[in-house]
Amino acid sequence: MTPSAGDMRSKLDLLVHGMTGLRHDGRFDEPNLDGTAGDYISFDSWEWPQGVGLYGLVCLWRHNRDPKLLTTIEDWYERHLRAGLPPMNINTTAPMMALALLWGTTRDPRWEAPLGEWAERLVRDMPRTPEGGFQHNVSDKINDDELWDDTLFMAGLFLAFYGRAAGRQSCIDEAVRQFLVHARYLADPKTGLWFHGWTFAGRHNFARALWARGNAWITVGILDLIENGGIGKPVEAYLLGVLEAQIETLLRLQAPSGAWHTLLDDPASYEEMSATAGIGYGLMKAARIGIGPKACGPAGLRALDAVLANIDEGGVLGNVSYGTRMGHNLQFYRDIPIQPTGYGQALAILCLTEGMIHAEAAEAAA
Repeated sequence: MTPSAGDMRSKLDLLVHGMTGLRHDGRFDEPNLDGTAGDYISFDSWEWPQGVGLYGLVCLWRHNRDPKLLTTIEDWYERHLRAGLPPMNINTTAPMMALALLWGTTRDPRWEAPLGEWAERLVRDMPRTPEGGFQHNVSDKINDDELWDDTLFMAGLFLAFYGRAAGRQSCIDEAVRQFLVHARYLADPKTGLWFHGWTFAGRHNFARALWARGNAWITVGILDLIENGGIGKPVEAYLLGVLEAQIETLLRLQAPSGAWHTLLDDPASYEEMSATAGIGYGLMKAARIGIGPKACGPAGLRALDAVLANIDEGGVLGNVSYGTRMGHNLQFYRDIPIQPTGYGQALAILCLTEGMIHAEAAEAAA
């Protein structure tokens, strides 16, 4: 039975509380290249987990227009812009993605210049692989000549959202280029699923890992690019074909619990909730807008149930795998530790927001 819209609103409030309360407990020590401490957990850090977290908050706010939530989001950005931003890389671009989507809605003049400056620097200065892909450089590592599927979510969506909001077609075109180059090297033509990464040094897909959260970045990323990015119809048709091929296989690999395993094709690997939330969001959204097979809706709702079952009384999503570097063997992915994170919270927020839209529609029709 699908939870009521009211039940999901309550759970969403809990998830927001759980995310804004996240704090680094010292378990993971990952210093940045510039010698500063890396914090991939605390809500107040400017990094990719927090950036994805803010994306979840902005998407929720665009649906509910809660003024308290908007204040939380805007205060976060105001604090960081006042203090000064970290060096630019793929992962530190992630908070700009949410800000671009927010600015496209509110047109608050505070955000226009920082967004424009970051977009210009990203396109001009980000190191490129052969064929013009963004090299997946992050705060603590240079990944020479590597493409990762994470890049499309962290940086590709930012350029598309900003380009549409600012009327800058060149930014949208760059986002499209990134999706096309990454699809060429990361989408597996046999299964439709996506590999985690590709290196031009040796020209291979590392462990050929069909990693669940990486695939969730693609499911969410393609749908949200098409919805908010202003791309042209030929590219939209191409990416929808890529997405539908992925969905066909995802439907076959869903576990009886409604979740997906951290290695999608390995039922012995653990069930992972951030991926389950992202894929569940994508399947429910695809069903709502008429994309993919009819099984998308029921499968998305089963994923929603799995996510709801893993939210604790403090509003924290459990069974989320910690940030995952590129693995050179499949055991690496099986051994990633479990840790509550901003991206886990955000993907759950996206999943429950989409579930709430479905519930509201069902209740209105009853």
